[in-house]
Amino acid sequence: SPAGNDNSEALPESIPSAPGTLPHFLEEPDDSYIIKSNPIVLRCRAVPAMQIFFKCNGEWVHQNEHVSHESLDEATGLKVREVSINVTRQQVEDFHGPEDYWCQCVAWSHLGTSKSRKASVRIAYLRKNFEQDPQGKEVPIEGMIVLHCRPPEGVPAAEVEWLKNEEPIDSNLDENIDTRADHNLIIRQARLSDSGNYTCMAANIVARRRSLSATVVVYVNGGWSSWTEWSNCNARCGRGWQKRSRTCTNPAPLNGGAFCEGMSVQKITCTSLCPVDGSWEVWSEWSVCSPECEHLRVRECIAPPPRNGGKHCEGLSQESENCTEGLCIQDKKPLHEIKSQNVASGSDIALYSGLGAALLAVAVLALGVTLYRRSQSEYGVDVIDSSALTGGFQTFNFKTVRQGNSLLLNSSLQPDLTVSRTYSGPICLQDPLDKELMTESSLFTPLSDIKVKVQSSFMVSLGVTDRAEFHGKAPPGTFPHGTPRAFGTLQARNKAMYIHNLSSISTSSELRTTALFGHLGGRLVVPNTGVSLLIPHGAIPEESSWEIYLAITQKESSVEPEGPEVLLGPEVSCGPPELGVNTPFALTIPHCAHADPQHWSIHLKRRTQQGQWEEVMSVEEETTSCYCLLDPYACHILLNSFGTYALIGEPISDCAVRQLKVAVFGCLSCNSLDYNLRVYCVDNTPCAFQEVVSDERLQGGQLLEEPKLLHFKGNTCSLQISVLDIPPFLWRIKPFTACQEVPFSRVWRGSPRPLLGAFSLERFTPATTQLCCKVCVRQLQGHEQVLHIQTSILETERENITFFAHDDSNFPAQLGPKAFKIPHSIRQRICATFDTPGAKGKDWQMLAQKNSISRNLSYFATQSSPSAVILDLWEARHQHDGDLDSLACALEEIGRTHCKASDVAETELEEPDFTCSRQNGL
Repeated sequence: SPAGNDNSEALPESIPSAPGTLPHFLEEPDDSYIIKSNPIVLRCRAVPAMQIFFKCNGEWVHQNEHVSHESLDEATGLKVREVSINVTRQQVEDFHGPEDYWCQCVAWSHLGTSKSRKASVRIAYLRKNFEQDPQGKEVPIEGMIVLHCRPPEGVPAAEVEWLKNEEPIDSNLDENIDTRADHNLIIRQARLSDSGNYTCMAANIVARRRSLSATVVVYVNGGWSSWTEWSNCNARCGRGWQKRSRTCTNPAPLNGGAFCEGMSVQKITCTSLCPVDGSWEVWSEWSVCSPECEHLRVRECIAPPPRNGGKHCEGLSQESENCTEGLCIQDKKPLHEIKSQNVASGSDIALYSGLGAALLAVAVLALGVTLYRRSQSEYGVDVIDSSALTGGFQTFNFKTVRQGNSLLLNSSLQPDLTVSRTYSGPICLQDPLDKELMTESSLFTPLSDIKVKVQSSFMVSLGVTDRAEFHGKAPPGTFPHGTPRAFGTLQARNKAMYIHNLSSISTSSELRTTALFGHLGGRLVVPNTGVSLLIPHGAIPEESSWEIYLAITQKESSVEPEGPEVLLGPEVSCGPPELGVNTPFALTIPHCAHADPQHWSIHLKRRTQQGQWEEVMSVEEETTSCYCLLDPYACHILLNSFGTYALIGEPISDCAVRQLKVAVFGCLSCNSLDYNLRVYCVDNTPCAFQEVVSDERLQGGQLLEEPKLLHFKGNTCSLQISVLDIPPFLWRIKPFTACQEVPFSRVWRGSPRPLLGAFSLERFTPATTQLCCKVCVRQLQGHEQVLHIQTSILETERENITFFAHDDSNFPAQLGPKAFKIPHSIRQRICATFDTPGAKGKDWQMLAQKNSISRNLSYFATQSSPSAVILDLWEARHQHDGDLDSLACALEEIGRTHCKASDVAETELEEPDFTCSRQNGL
């Protein structure tokens, strides 16, 4: 360490003066830093100098530690002396003074001494951790970006530079960027090109340090384009709609920018002027009689006049006739005298002809009535005389049959069959049901506004004195029908859509399910109705439990549709209404509309506390208060408040289709020979069909055939129900009931009494136990469905046809994780991945698109976790199929993951990979 020589005297402060000048320093020691363990060298050079010594921290450095060199300045002839010393790291570390370690030179000449500047010696270092790392930011375009950086502590102080995507930033080349303000990076107006990863670099003579990278995202909020022009009215005549649209492209949202708020499509009703055909006004009064013995009258086509391309009136606009009633003078004789003889003879001929025709008509009528009564009294079968067929469609066809009848059960039987009569035309009558049918059961009371028609192709034999009883070799109940159809084979058909029988159907006036839910959420289902409620995880506060109910109003609904509106599904209540949830819940309501926005305008309505119904939203509307997703058979609704809801549809055109389920039930009557068929056309919703099944179970009815779907159009055409191809010698149908007609309004608006057709069949013998026929249900100028009935009328031999696509009666409530198809850990990883904005649109908007959610994205943008709400909607749509494969493949298509063969259904994963596997699922 620098110190004086203890064995010698201290160096003198001055040397006696001598002629000359004071020393002048040509080089003084500089401040220095010791890097690692390397010593530093301090130098000092002065002229003229006899001696130079270093003094460090106030003490003289030992003479032996100096390295001296002496030379002569040729220009002045004066002596130049240069001295250097080494300072080690150990010397600096061992010094404990109030100041830094310092050294200075003292030079002597003949005139005196001079001192140099003090040079400090410090140990250089740079710590590893930044005092402040830059933080990532999301800023709108043209906003200001400020990234703060405080470098690590160091000696000497570190210099800072910025990197963008690993490339140095030169603020001199870009006036928009400033890096001079206390190590901070300032971008005055953010541009899209400013998005990237920014890193702060700190360096001094010892080391170079790198901060954590900060991701800067410059986003663009979406803006609406201008509205397009209104489209033409979609209805050529009458009420329709027209729309205009705009797109969120001015600008389009980028880098996670907000989607445009508001509606992208606007619709308004419009009315197209219908063509009006012209019609004549009443004739004018006759004009004054002219000299030609004629007078005129005229009319105009103004009641109404033709408008909008309508047809002009047909016929004459002017009419003339003789105005003297034969009194005009011709050849000086009255005209009536000239023609009186001819007129008298013509009148007599007309009188006699009329009397003869009247007598002939009376005779024919009496003969017809006599024949009709005789046929009814002798045979007691359904022979209908043409005189009784008021409004009939076709005449009778008479054929003489001399040989064996092909309709007999056994060709070996030869009854006395000489004449047969075949009736093959549909006959429709306006008469009510016959008395025999009306008195058998309350089920067959006359239905209002029903027209009864006879439409059958059965054969009636006129040569048999008694009803045939066959005792041939054929088994009882069989009959020839071309190729014989085997009974008892209904189970061989595809009945995958029906897996539940009559015994599980509720008969209460209100279907209701209740369960206790907590923070983990769950699912509530009204069994076999298609109505469900999904409570997401976290919707209910922690450490809270709520008793939540879900109910369907049966029979009469309180909804009263206005004008052309109709109810498309059940009235559903969930609650209690006063509870509020943290995140939206999903309510699923089935509907019966063939949902085409060109033909239907569908709305969601809610019942207020006063019992009134108010509109919540249109299904096509863009709103942030709730969300409706219309699937072919159900509507999934995201809501924040409980209450009573219903789906209302307004047909926009005659092509609007209401989907109906056609079902046929049968049971034996009190009379052992009679068998009753009941035909229902109800809304194609599970809850509507469940009401029918519940009523039939109480009456002992049996479903005879799998129900079929009928597309019922809003074209005001009525519905016809017919029973065809009844085995003629085994069964007969009661007169005037084979075809029944139901008015359009009763079918279209629904009815609390869904029974639309009731038919009574009678066996000729108790030995007949099998029934085979067809039930045809068709809309005039519309769709038609034929149900083939093959059944045993005996309870012991009948095969049950089961139904309901998804049997959920055993699991009305599922609580916690088992209620959801997606494991909670996987769900959290998906949300963490897609809620964060990413490059190239790989965010929740792409997740929505891959799940067929393309409209009203502004609703999800307002949620705290858009991805979580999208997955809740996925859970509601796939509560039965649980198609995790499609979800996994959708995630893979986005490009987040690579397709692997691992089973992602396991909740413990090393990293959040989403695989596409058709075997294992998600």
